Amino acid sequence: QVQLVESGGGLVPPGGSLRLSCAASERTFRMIYVGWFRQAPGKERESVAAIDSSGGNTYYSDSVKGRFTISRDSAKNTVYLQMNSLEPEDTAVYYCAARAGRTISSLLSFSSSYHYWGQGTQVTVSS
Repeated sequence: QVQLVESGGGLVPPGGSLRLSCAASERTFRMIYVGWFRQAPGKERESVAAIDSSGGNTYYSDSVKGRFTISRDSAKNTVYLQMNSLEPEDTAVYYCAARAGRTISSLLSFSSSYHYWGQGTQVTVSS
């Protein structure tokens, strides 16, 4: 059982930056895909970004492309989401999720593709 713990959320003004971290409990973390999702009040959970097991392939939603960067440090069993140029529309609870086993990249944007989830961290963008 992989346990995921997110951290790094908080309150930031528009245009600001935050870095979220997702720490995993197991060494095998480096063998699986990791995605970041977010859910705003009254809205469905949506994919933000994903990274494959090698760290060499990354995927982003159109709404964050060019502003957010996903990366992973396998030695620390941690995946990061660097968020720049934040907008009020980015306000949400952010979740990291992990998948064991291979899949095709087009499925990484679906929450059903992931087996393990963290508890979420709140990000609020407001002046």
